[in-house]
Amino acid sequence: MSNKCDICSPPQETSHRNHNESHSRLASALYDEFQQCSIQNLQSTGLYFLETAVPIAVKDFEDRRGRLARALVADDADAFIVEPGYTFKYYANVSQPEWEVWEPEERPFLMVVQPSRHSSGRITAKTSFLCPSFEAERARLLNMPFSEPIDIIPWEEHWNPYDTLKSSSIFVSFDRAPRLMVDEEMRDFVQRGLASSGFEVIGLTGEVERVRQIKSTKEAGILRAVNTGTVEAVRQMRKCLYPGLTESEIAQALDNSLRSAGLEPFFDIVLFDENAANPHGGTNGSKVLEAETFVLIDVGAHLLGYSSDICRTFFPPFLEKPPANARAPSSLEEKLAVWDVVFEAQTQSAHQFRVNLSAASVDIAARKVITDAGYGDAFTHRVGHGIGIKAHESPYLHKGNINTQLKAGMVFTSEPGIYLVGKFGVRHEDIFLVREDGEPILLTGSRPSGPWNP
Repeated sequence: MSNKCDICSPPQETSHRNHNESHSRLASALYDEFQQCSIQNLQSTGLYFLETAVPIAVKDFEDRRGRLARALVADDADAFIVEPGYTFKYYANVSQPEWEVWEPEERPFLMVVQPSRHSSGRITAKTSFLCPSFEAERARLLNMPFSEPIDIIPWEEHWNPYDTLKSSSIFVSFDRAPRLMVDEEMRDFVQRGLASSGFEVIGLTGEVERVRQIKSTKEAGILRAVNTGTVEAVRQMRKCLYPGLTESEIAQALDNSLRSAGLEPFFDIVLFDENAANPHGGTNGSKVLEAETFVLIDVGAHLLGYSSDICRTFFPPFLEKPPANARAPSSLEEKLAVWDVVFEAQTQSAHQFRVNLSAASVDIAARKVITDAGYGDAFTHRVGHGIGIKAHESPYLHKGNINTQLKAGMVFTSEPGIYLVGKFGVRHEDIFLVREDGEPILLTGSRPSGPWNP
């Protein structure tokens, strides 16, 4: 009788499999240790950055709508119309996660904000909602931030909703076409429907656009908290890096670290060396971390409805930093030189965050530094953008935006970069608040001081 087992692996195959399983368990344990190190480091800061974050209250929303009403008068518009989306959220908070999200669909659900003039000369906001009749109760249950019950204009499914709005009590007395300003997120078929029913439709501009661009003290406090916290999470995670980690593994650990601090990540770009020459990546995240790897991390998170958007480029902690007076190894010389050029470009751009300077001037200042250093063609995007409840908001900082003037309370990213195809990419991104006088206020805690101190 044969003692051979047909279903058993040969001894050498069993040994190989056991080795692989052992190696996999070791790698998993090492990664878990890395994740815990990152979280513990961030927690050890005491989460100090959260101290400036105070939730937006009903009065804040009412103040916003009041500012909007006054802006409508200044812009000679009769009403502001908005669909569910970021601007709807800004004025009426309809998309808060604890409430059911109201997605735009084929049935229009519109918020209509009008200026109401009082005998004293004071201007306040009158807000109404054009809503499908069968959804009216659902709209009331959204518990939007109003001191009084919301005013709903219902329309039946077989009615024209835009004619319904035009003949409603809020517009019936007009002896001309009511002038409606619509939000930039407004869908085309809604705008055409309004126009066909006798409204004059104009795009977002002027004082109305500036209402959301200019942040309140409370908004700036939340933006400071979420952006400083996001930078801190990157810094604390960096201390735990070890050779062999992949881009995707680092992204996952960073996301979990942010969540541990109450920040909710919504994008996370981790790129090594030549992968970072494409500003937003596009690889599968499998590149492995080595000692001289240039790591670029661009990450955003949410806190109390507001966004962070920061970027750091650095060396891992296990690469020894050259002594202060020593020449860097030749393999690092170009990386260090480019890092410094991008940092100086950001410095010069930040000096332009002053009242009444143009949005274009911020981009031009950064671009001059990079061009003078010989890398002009490698700076392939605008230098920055506004930031608030969305990561990307107007005004946008590019050299063509010569007619937009900066105002106190506007908050921007500055994120110059140099991208050398086949080699590496470098980008620094911080958040700046324009103030009435002097240099802007940094809302990311502190800028990097070098590729070993991001």
